[in-house]
Amino acid sequence: MAMDRSNRKKNDDTQIEGEALDSVERIFESKEVPSWQSQLTLRAFVVSFILGVLFTFIVMKLNLTTGIIPSLNVSAGLLGFFFVKTWTSLLEKSGFLKQPFTRQENIVIQTCVVATSGIAFSGGFGSYLFGMSEVVAKQAVEANNEANIKNPSLGWMIGFLFVVSFLGLFSVVPLRKIMIIDFKLTYPSGTATAHLINSFHTPQGAKLAKKQVKALGKFFTFSFLWGFFQWFFTAGDDCGFASFPTFGLKAYENRFYFDFSATYVGVGMICPYLINISLLLGSILSWGIMWPLIQDRKGHWYPADESPASFHGLQGYKVFIAIAMILGDGLYNFCKVLGRTLYGLYMQFRDKNEGAVLPVGARPSPQEPSISFDDQRRTELFLKDQIPTWVAIVGYVGIAIISIITLPHIFHQLKWYHIVVIYIFAPVLAFCNAYGCGLTDWSLASTYGKLAIFTIGAWAGAAHGGVLAGLAACGVMMNIVSTASDLSQDFKTGYMTLASPRSMFISQIIGTAMGCVISPCVFWLFLKAFHSLGTPGSAYPAPYALVFRSMSIIGVEGFSALPKHCLTLCYIFFVGAIVINGIRDLVGKNKAKYIPLPMAMAIPFYLGSYFAIDMCLGSLILFVWSKINKAKADAFGPAVASGLICGDGVWTLPSSILALSGVKPPICMKFLSKKDNTRVDSFLNS
Repeated sequence: MAMDRSNRKKNDDTQIEGEALDSVERIFESKEVPSWQSQLTLRAFVVSFILGVLFTFIVMKLNLTTGIIPSLNVSAGLLGFFFVKTWTSLLEKSGFLKQPFTRQENIVIQTCVVATSGIAFSGGFGSYLFGMSEVVAKQAVEANNEANIKNPSLGWMIGFLFVVSFLGLFSVVPLRKIMIIDFKLTYPSGTATAHLINSFHTPQGAKLAKKQVKALGKFFTFSFLWGFFQWFFTAGDDCGFASFPTFGLKAYENRFYFDFSATYVGVGMICPYLINISLLLGSILSWGIMWPLIQDRKGHWYPADESPASFHGLQGYKVFIAIAMILGDGLYNFCKVLGRTLYGLYMQFRDKNEGAVLPVGARPSPQEPSISFDDQRRTELFLKDQIPTWVAIVGYVGIAIISIITLPHIFHQLKWYHIVVIYIFAPVLAFCNAYGCGLTDWSLASTYGKLAIFTIGAWAGAAHGGVLAGLAACGVMMNIVSTASDLSQDFKTGYMTLASPRSMFISQIIGTAMGCVISPCVFWLFLKAFHSLGTPGSAYPAPYALVFRSMSIIGVEGFSALPKHCLTLCYIFFVGAIVINGIRDLVGKNKAKYIPLPMAMAIPFYLGSYFAIDMCLGSLILFVWSKINKAKADAFGPAVASGLICGDGVWTLPSSILALSGVKPPICMKFLSKKDNTRVDSFLNS
């Protein structure tokens, strides 16, 4: 009997402990929630600025190499925790600590850092903005004229970003209550970040976070030193470890090699296995099968003397087939997410008793029975510090008027009435993107941008700089819908950590403002330090810049310039992307994880497979680690990956400064065939 009572007591204790763990807010119940003003600290924004610069370098490097950018929210939250926790611990020991470090302040840092580095993506430095330049225009014969070219300049880039980057924030503010409380959208990335930061600030979580940061620091140091070591061997073109013919010289010619990039090994550890396998399959299909076969048709399908970079030759197949797959995948997912959005809205309104009136702004929702203590607490504090709807409306209209006046002076091809039309439809599209992101965790910002390319570009016309007008319109639209979904994700994170919507909104504004200055400066540094930037085959080919410009050319001038059978192949791959996505949805989640993603397959069609091999190696490392010790891999995998990415990203700054200073590496490590080596030896000895 005594044993039965003991077992019953243990079971009761276990049940109570489980209930306590289920209720996150009961753990923090004894801690006072700071006011929204107290959450905005000077130290938070100093740390945000430092991390914002670091993450902007990382995103910029990824933008200008492959365009694959993983979620850096976890890294931002982890590093923000480490910096401020270290600082407050030192102050606490010395007795000078005035304000303890809270999870709400951690959220302010994470929000600000992601907003800052997000401009490096939505600013189009690797896509539409750089696609306007003469460097990219020279790679296409069509629309290569003064009316369709605008070279990057620090002044107009900063002005452009300040004019267009804040509209998305104001467009989604009146709908925050609908998204988070009324519709209870998931926002998987925002939810995952909230769980992470909540765990950091519990006693057990703080211990684990310190271990994670230690692992991040080790691999950060290794990655930085490895980048520094590689630099010594890159004195010329195609020199260094990045040009190592891992699988032989023939495979190297077809872009199959491991380029020893710590960044992409880290990215591979963060990205799902399916993305990395899809990249490798796309590489094999294109560079392993299709391009060699098409190259054999030289002289039949396209002129034998055509330049390798010309759209009338092999380059046309590479770029436009990739575009066809991207558009097919984008169209399918756009229709899918839009359908789910409309169905979700219909179900929400059907189930509401208050009619079809949207509960926007500060209007309270009807009292419903709370599911849990956590929901009660979170809803109460989320509604406490409301952002007045009139602030959002005045902000949106005011910035819209300024940009309608300003943008035509930056881009003469973009007329004021083009911008008015974009701003009329943008809030609806921003809502669709934010709602769809809440359901699927998939932001379709680039898809809405492509929609603007085709509509505004065709409206402006080829004779009036339609290519440049389309790219500029893409930038306006992308910035609005991208920041709207990002802020909605952040609101979800704030809701689950009791961070005030006001403090988060202000943090987002400050982060966006910092990004509007930092991102153009970092891009300008890349542009001045690496003179081959944007050139195919270089260290920074900026592949999406050419892709976006090519889309704009198609939208304005049509398909007449494409080489023979290219359009037919484009149709096949466009339909193929839609069919593959349809099959993925039909077979269900369990089987869909074995079917490749067309969007991921399209990227190596133009670039090659070197980065896909790096990323697959990252996946393999994580897979083997998970088999050996799954708990440790789950806990430390993101930290190790972040360290690899951040270390290599930080090395980019000193390497850029060395390049600008005219300091060149001392050694060129190059790999030649036996025949070429004999010829070189003969020449040197003669």
